[in-house]
Amino acid sequence: MAKVQFDGVRKVYDNGQVAVHGASFEIADGELMVLVGPSGCGKSTLLRMVAGLEEISAGTLRIGERVVNDVAPKDRDIAMVFQNYALYPHMTVADNLAFGLKLRGHDKAEVQRRVQGAAEALGLTSMLDKLPRAMSGGQRQRVALGRALVREPSVFLLDEPLSNLDAKLRHSVRTEIAQLHRKLGTTMIYVTHDQVEAMTLGQRIVVLNEGQIQQIDAPMALYERPANLFVAGFLGSPAMNVLRGGLQRGAAGLALLLPEGEEVPLDGAAIDPAWLGGELVVGVRPEHLQPGQGAASFKARIEGIEPVGNEIFVNLRFGTQALVMRVPPQILPAVGDDISVEVLPAALHFFDAARGERIEAQRQAA
Repeated sequence: MAKVQFDGVRKVYDNGQVAVHGASFEIADGELMVLVGPSGCGKSTLLRMVAGLEEISAGTLRIGERVVNDVAPKDRDIAMVFQNYALYPHMTVADNLAFGLKLRGHDKAEVQRRVQGAAEALGLTSMLDKLPRAMSGGQRQRVALGRALVREPSVFLLDEPLSNLDAKLRHSVRTEIAQLHRKLGTTMIYVTHDQVEAMTLGQRIVVLNEGQIQQIDAPMALYERPANLFVAGFLGSPAMNVLRGGLQRGAAGLALLLPEGEEVPLDGAAIDPAWLGGELVVGVRPEHLQPGQGAASFKARIEGIEPVGNEIFVNLRFGTQALVMRVPPQILPAVGDDISVEVLPAALHFFDAARGERIEAQRQAA
């Protein structure tokens, strides 16, 4: 096992495109760190630089205490699992697991020990004589994980390993990866564009956009205290509702005046009155909008109702603003009718309208 440290790591391609802008962070020994963001954000580039498959343009990358900028991939003591299983179709599971070890010259007893250990860890013992074509997608992905596992590396690198699986299999294999990490305690770096995978797997998450790190924190810390509008909108499904307007004080207390003239009551929200008259962005998670007629409520029109089993997504129209409300199963007004919606003031998020950055605690009321 080993920690991985990025110190000002930068990647610039020959055409001048900057894929990673000076990344600096550390992945602790034994940590499962997830790199997440939209396509083209630089997450896979970071992973490939750890693997040695991409040259580092500037900065320093360490695995353990060793600088590996110029170390060949085979000498980095890492193992990588790709989106594509890349199994040898003519080889059994056992032979696929053993192939890399045999190439590296391990003796038969050691190969057998490692193959058996990986098979037991991943529930593949009864499948060792099968060919890949006789296995499901989830089973084949477990073989790909096992092929990395037998290496007994210091660091596991997983590049969107579940993207080829259906939803049910993704959940199953995701659970297996989490259990495997808890059992092995090995450093893992996991790349995904799926925020659900990121939230459920990562001990910490690095959120990237356009090659820049937006925020690094534990999953729920990111969800409950996003550093900027990008993080706020990227993590969470449905996404956070965002309202832009001016902070004012009316007869009923603080309110956000939208450009169309509607008011969103904010009385009781932890926002410093020094922002009165200023332009703000207010974020509210769908679960923090609820039917109600309290002081912090407003009327919105129902445009759609989506029952999804244990909860309902209610699509609303408030002036020109589309909102989503998440509620438990209940009887609701019909589509096209108005509903009184109550804001939970303590759960609101405030962002600077110009920069998109979170208004920090020192700017908020104590």
